[in-house]
Amino acid sequence: MINHSIVSKEAWVAARKQLLQKEKEFTRLRDELSRERRELPWERVEKKYVFETESGSQSLGDLFEGRQQLVVYHFMFAPEWDTGCKSCSFWADNFNGIVAHLNQRDVSFVAISRASWNKLHAFARRMGWSFKWASAGSNDFNFDYQVSFTAQQIEGEVEYNYGKRKFPATDAPGVSVFVRDEQGNIFHTYSSFGRGIDMLNTAYHYLDLVPKGRDEEGLPYSMAWVKLHDLYA
Repeated sequence: MINHSIVSKEAWVAARKQLLQKEKEFTRLRDELSRERRELPWERVEKKYVFETESGSQSLGDLFEGRQQLVVYHFMFAPEWDTGCKSCSFWADNFNGIVAHLNQRDVSFVAISRASWNKLHAFARRMGWSFKWASAGSNDFNFDYQVSFTAQQIEGEVEYNYGKRKFPATDAPGVSVFVRDEQGNIFHTYSSFGRGIDMLNTAYHYLDLVPKGRDEEGLPYSMAWVKLHDLYA
């Protein structure tokens, strides 16, 4: 990084304007992609799911909390784990402040994991999180939306991110979107996994602005540096 080109103010502005044109084109392409995402067909949710929450047992419909749209973050937290995934926790550190804004646009938000609600509640208190978190430990929700796998399944290839691949754990991250019509019918409109959820991590977007970027080259894996936020020295 130290051996970087140093130029005059005029040359810097010229280079910045050149990049700005690419950034504007990227914004237009992103808007078009978002439009196409919204125009995807929907699939009806036929199965009945019951989750454990701070309000007791709730159905998938209850998680909408009277709104028409629901965003679910699939948080990696298997029943036998004592703490949630550190990478999902990195994402979850972005959630608290956005929920009120989402609610104003007819959107409810919930994280869902397979661990018991007592474990989720204890971990949320440790991390200082207040967003809604539900346990899917007693239903097939995580398996149906391809973010959980049995121990036998991960011995081979699993269906994740719309393809067959090896996965090192029984639980995986992702995001899913649902909508409910006036009759109470629920539809699955979108899901994304892997690098597809990068856009939900505000910290990564800030790191993409600085000279060293995410600075993850040479690490054993991309997020090897990440810790639970209360464990950084």
